[in-house]
Amino acid sequence: MPYAHITGWGMSAPEPVLTNDDISKLVETNDAWIRERTGIRERRIAREDQSPSTLAVEASINALRVANLRPTDLDLIICSTSSPEYIFPATACLIQDQLGATKAGAFDLLAACSGFIYALNMAAQAIRSGSIKSALVIGSETLSRYVDWKDRGTCILFGDGAGAFVLQASDQPGGVLSAVMHSDGSGGDLLSLHAGGSRYAVGESASPNGQHYIQMDGKEVFRFATRVMASSTHEVLDAAGLTLEDIKWIIPHQANIRIIEAAARGLKLPMDRFIVNIDRYGNTSTASIPIAMVEAVEKGQIKPGEKIVLVGFGGGLTWGALAAQWTGPMPSKGTVRPEQYRLFARLRSVLRRAIRFIEGLLYRREL
Repeated sequence: MPYAHITGWGMSAPEPVLTNDDISKLVETNDAWIRERTGIRERRIAREDQSPSTLAVEASINALRVANLRPTDLDLIICSTSSPEYIFPATACLIQDQLGATKAGAFDLLAACSGFIYALNMAAQAIRSGSIKSALVIGSETLSRYVDWKDRGTCILFGDGAGAFVLQASDQPGGVLSAVMHSDGSGGDLLSLHAGGSRYAVGESASPNGQHYIQMDGKEVFRFATRVMASSTHEVLDAAGLTLEDIKWIIPHQANIRIIEAAARGLKLPMDRFIVNIDRYGNTSTASIPIAMVEAVEKGQIKPGEKIVLVGFGGGLTWGALAAQWTGPMPSKGTVRPEQYRLFARLRSVLRRAIRFIEGLLYRREL
């Protein structure tokens, strides 16, 4: 049975920075209040011309470059997102087209902030089953477009960005070791975004009572999160036959510094065992774990051979964890430039549309 290794990584963060002082001009708050309660001092906000797919493509090209893998080598693309470009087509399909990943199946995964862990596990299982050899897993968000900038409880939290991992099959032990996924729909109302689905569809009555904004019961989410972060970490380690002493780093979902500190106390670990960058990005939902990991790897914090745990929670309610042994890129010959495939991807997209048009004309004539 092959092992699923993480061989490439990349991220994309919008350039516009929204500081706590900027937010204090919108609602009654201040920098000290936000930092004390969340650990956040600034977050990135997507420009009008940026979207989940454009951020994801940039992160994906960076990940493919690290893995030295062509887009045409990909078998599967999973985009975990809480702010998809459309209900359909899937954002993953837009990414597939823009990358020129001609062989890849593509779909979106919606599990709120736990989505990246869910998606990594699904891609790893597909590789371990032997059905595919490579996968691109992305977390991409523009949640700022669902924020009520008059709601002090939520507008201070969320930011935009994308992170991507390449997974590849290998006969060498390592890579993804175990994963756990959980849900509890009875708490679905604690963190939600109602409008946009079929219950509150687009129209004059689409958004009653602010249903088109993120709604959150902060106290209840805090209680839930602090409980499951520690329990799911223990559970995933048991599944992998590991202990906390075997783990070098824990990379948590970057939702709130107090939640991460509570998880550290629950695990009886010092905070210096946790990768944290919430101060500069805020809560980027499905993108938070890969963004934190990419920065840590590029700083040299995470090294080959080290064992790590990713752990997160989100609306749904959902939560989960994944244990992995970090290995890095596979040996390869030559240098691949995945960004060069974007031009061919645009030409191919135009050509495919022309072919479908001609096929449609021919089909009607046959009828």
